[in-house]
Amino acid sequence: MNGPAAGPIPPAPDWIATGPRKPGAPLLVTAELPEDVLSWADALRRAHYPPDRNRLPAHVTLFHALPPSVEEELLEVLRGLAKAPPPPACVTGLMKLGGGTALAIDSPQTTALHGAIAERMHGLLTRQDAQPLRLHVTIQNKVTAQAARALQDELGPRLRPLSFRFRAFGLYAWEDGLWRLIREITFRGGR
Repeated sequence: MNGPAAGPIPPAPDWIATGPRKPGAPLLVTAELPEDVLSWADALRRAHYPPDRNRLPAHVTLFHALPPSVEEELLEVLRGLAKAPPPPACVTGLMKLGGGTALAIDSPQTTALHGAIAERMHGLLTRQDAQPLRLHVTIQNKVTAQAARALQDELGPRLRPLSFRFRAFGLYAWEDGLWRLIREITFRGGR
């Protein structure tokens, strides 16, 4: 016998696509948070996002819908950009989303990386992905403006700047509301 017997494989989270990959699914690119920041932001999301609508963990989306035909080129671009050290970032406060609230993130290097990817994907970006990047983690969405303001009034004064480094790019396929991880590309020296 070569090592301990493997235990049962835990079920995939309900936001992860399983089974055969769906052809034609658009691609998402994320900036992956370090575990401690992810845990903190996800706890805020679970506490304040309407539970019936909260299917995803906390995340930072760089691109929402790139065509699946660019997957190999996109992987090449992400691998090249990830040869750099993990980009520094800072949660600077709250971002108002109208019917929601997000943690605002400042990271000039990540914004520059986004620009480099956008340049390579020129002509293929959706309207949403062509907008100027406003890095954030949504912790509340699809609530009334009054509920959003209440959370902002409560959380805003207590929120302090939080510095961290993004650890990787995440490349996912969006399959009918579920995300399928294609690859995580770790920054040089990232974890």
